[in-house]
Amino acid sequence: MNAFNQKISEIGVVPVIKLNHPERDAAPLAKALCAGDVPVAEVTFRAAGADKAIALMKEACPEIIVGAGTVTRTEQIDAVIAAGGEFIVTPGFDAELVAYAQEKNIPIFPGCTTATDYHAALKFGLEVIKFFPAEQSGGLKKIKALSAPFPMFKVMPTGGISLKNLAEYISSPVIAACGGSYMVTADLIDNNKWDEITELCRKSREIVKEARA
Repeated sequence: MNAFNQKISEIGVVPVIKLNHPERDAAPLAKALCAGDVPVAEVTFRAAGADKAIALMKEACPEIIVGAGTVTRTEQIDAVIAAGGEFIVTPGFDAELVAYAQEKNIPIFPGCTTATDYHAALKFGLEVIKFFPAEQSGGLKKIKALSAPFPMFKVMPTGGISLKNLAEYISSPVIAACGGSYMVTADLIDNNKWDEITELCRKSREIVKEARA
């Protein structure tokens, strides 16, 4: 993997975030993630203002790696780049978006859950792909099955990942990192439970380190 992908893989978990109030919550959330040794975040466009949240998180914690998720349009990629975002995640495989991101020199992790998706990703020379929704699409068993004909990919499963199954996923050599929202739920964010977020991040990192030891 290249240096950027390796950096995310070393962290092992990527919080997938929906921020309804970026002006209020982005900065304290970034600090909570970094305090929990998870200096990475995928801020989704499922809520308006994802690009603003990215800028605020980077301002609060310059060391954090922040990208955007649920990206479905090229103009969103432009907004993310302008905000200082460092990667793009798409729910499915969209050749136009992958080509555009590569043209703009920003890493992209497209959603891939079928052999057809993997074939498409291969043509773009991608190293890491998202597997979404992971549990609902066959989970680790399917990821391992697809890795047989496509051993060149590392996978970032997202969807249904929790503290209960994180170790199972992250211990597989096919897995680059796991995306999850369990440490950044709406309840935790909307009620400013920053200490709980930090603790969940710490527990996640402990699991990652133990599983990969």
